Formats: sequence, structure tokens, C-alpha cells
Amino acid sequence: MKQEEPQDRTAREFQSAIKECREVFLKKMKDYGTSWRVMRPQSLTDQIFIKARRIRSLEEKKEHRVDEGIRPEFIGIVNYCAMALIQCSLGPGEPISSERATELYDKEISDSTALMLNKNHDYDEAWRQMRVSSFTDIILQKLYRTKEIEDHDGQTIMSEGVEANYMDMINYSLFALIKLT
Repeated sequence: MKQEEPQDRTAREFQSAIKECREVFLKKMKDYGTSWRVMRPQSLTDQIFIKARRIRSLEEKKEHRVDEGIRPEFIGIVNYCAMALIQCSLGPGEPISSERATELYDKEISDSTALMLNKNHDYDEAWRQMRVSSFTDIILQKLYRTKEIEDHDGQTIMSEGVEANYMDMINYSLFALIKLT
């Protein structure tokens, strides 16, 4: 039997983590519909920030008082980032059909995954030697960058915009989910 290539293994593991996130997204959509459509991207950034700060807090305190660990928070980051990307392209508005939301979610996750596969090729699987706590710190850094860009009305001089940061946060969260498996 041929040994699996590292890039193929990463793609397979990503698909498994994405499936888990997508299932949560779909179940929550059954409960809440697409009520998140009224949110501005900045509000979604703040929701992601809350999730990342909770992860950091749990990593540092080693205990939690709410019966949820860090895994659901990374799933939440993936899903909120996908919602934020949708909002960046559509703008806040009225709820949309579940079918349309799922189609847009799949597109944003697929685009983010394609970015990861290209970067992963260039970085040669470096993420495998990283700690989950480093992913948390990088996500927090990207959130501060995103908030700064949002505070400047999306204008940057040299840097990528908020969309690239959301995509990176999706990918770092998926890396964390893989490492936590």
C-alpha cells in the first residue's frame, strides 16, 4: 500500500474538521435560521474575539466553569469567520434561505481551504510542529489586525484586507481542531 503524502493527509484531515464545523453550522441554522445576516462584519469580528479570548483564558487557567471546552470555540471561530466573509460580500441584510446560506458557507470554506493548501505547500507542513496555544495567539493577533483595519474603514496601505484575515483564522482554527483530535 502506498504511503499517504503529507499534503493529502492534511487535505483529508481538513475535510474531516470542516465536516464537523459544517454540521454545527447547519444545526444552529435549523435553530436560529440566518438571523446572523443582520450583523455587520465588525460585530462578527467581536463575536470571534470573544471565542478566541475564551480559548486563551481556558488555556491559561486550565479549568472552566462552563461545561464546554476549547474545541467548540474553535468550531465557532470557523463558522463566525465564514459568516463574516459572507457579510463582507453581501453586506448585512435580511435573512436568506438556508439553502443559499449553506451554498455561501461552502464557497467561503472552500476558498479558505484552497488558500491553506497553497500556503501549506510553501510552508511545508510547519503547522504540525506548532502548539495549539500558538494558533490561539495568532488568531488573536489577526483579530486585532482586523479590528484595526475595520476602524480605518477597510483601508490599508500595504496589508491584506479583513477577508484574508478571516480566511487565515478559519485555517488556524481548523489546524487546532486537527491537533485536538
